[in-house]
Amino acid sequence: MMRLVVITREEFAANEAEVIRRLLEAGIDRVHLRKPGAAEAEMRRLIESLPAELHSRLSLHDLLPLAAEYGLGGVHLNGRNPAPPEGFTGLVSRSCHAFEELETAAGTTDYRFLSPVFDSISKNGYRAAFTQETLRSAAERGIIDTRVFALGGVRPESLPLVRAYGFGGAALLGCVWSDTSAAGLRHTLGEIEKYRKE
Repeated sequence: MMRLVVITREEFAANEAEVIRRLLEAGIDRVHLRKPGAAEAEMRRLIESLPAELHSRLSLHDLLPLAAEYGLGGVHLNGRNPAPPEGFTGLVSRSCHAFEELETAAGTTDYRFLSPVFDSISKNGYRAAFTQETLRSAAERGIIDTRVFALGGVRPESLPLVRAYGFGGAALLGCVWSDTSAAGLRHTLGEIEKYRKE
């Protein structure tokens, strides 16, 4: 089955820990805690508000030493954090914006995001950077494989297309956080499950 990651919004939300818990319990594989500029105390509060048994399915984008301290399962590398903390043994991921970056990062990561694959839901004017043809060609050449996840504008109904392009999974953001009410989240998770199986 296609693997799915959810990335948090940059800002903290009142019900965020509850939403993260529900996402993981519903079968989302990992949640990436992406809070650039967050204070360490804020990040500690969020991590501590999540059940310890779910920590192995969380990845951290900033304040990476907290990943080892709390037993989080992954870290995500970026310009602010180009290398994992010394001795970290969990999963390592990275975002890439070109096929060349995917190839360069292949040997140093467990999985990589390629973005933007579709027009962004959460960032106005952030358009898809790849065509169907270039994505299919990259898959045929082995650049896109099961360790590459589609990011950017991914909606539940686009998951079959993500699979057809050769991606091993997808990273979701805007479609999940646009409505985190109980009914909204239930609807989104139902749609994800329906299209994930197609």
